[in-house]
Amino acid sequence: MSENKFVLCELEDPGLPGVESYSPFCLKVHRALRLARVPYERRHGARPATFKEYNPLGQVPVLLVDGTIMTDSTDILGCLGALRPGAFAADAESWLWEELADTTLNGFLVAARWADERNWPRTRAAYFGGAPWFVRTLIAPRIRQGVIDRLIARDVWRAGAERCWQRFEALLDHLDARAPERGWWCGGRTISVADLALFAQLHSLRTPLTSPQADALAQRKRLSAWLDRVHEGTQCAAPIDSSASSSYSAAAS
Repeated sequence: MSENKFVLCELEDPGLPGVESYSPFCLKVHRALRLARVPYERRHGARPATFKEYNPLGQVPVLLVDGTIMTDSTDILGCLGALRPGAFAADAESWLWEELADTTLNGFLVAARWADERNWPRTRAAYFGGAPWFVRTLIAPRIRQGVIDRLIARDVWRAGAERCWQRFEALLDHLDARAPERGWWCGGRTISVADLALFAQLHSLRTPLTSPQADALAQRKRLSAWLDRVHEGTQCAAPIDSSASSSYSAAAS
């Protein structure tokens, strides 16, 4: 039983088995909390700005530990590692892989959902399906264009779709060649920050929102086998205090 009270503020649960959140950063924190073997409350919001009272940037995840506010998934993992030593490895190499996951891989994930014309209808339905018609028809396209503009600025989408997915396939090839045949990404006996971060971005590409990218991942057998090991090793490592789960409306911000 944990001596601390943990509350994870996040977006709505997507209702997909084995995927706690559409946000890879929330997913990363979910699996880290389970590895730390602490019960935690889930507090859902309709949009990231719901929790702006905790994070002025209007971003999730936010983790409350005995009322202390922690933002940014990287900082949250660092704090969890300090609170629960040995729950997961966190050496210099694993943090370098975490940076690659949170920047490079996340760029491809965002592009897959928002910029890829093959996936946009499913993304729109998942993110805006319950919104009023004017949000779905007028606001959603504007939000999408803003996301694409930022992808261009990040040099993810600057050269267009074909070049983006060529780079993505090449990166998957490199990761597949690097993926361990057994055990964890950086070796050792313990799942590391690298496993958590890489898993969160790549597993988020294996949802129905991004079927072409999921198919590309499935073709990389070593990488897929490693993803399955991390999934199995982190999914049920600790209970969720579901009895305390709550939901905020957008007005709560």
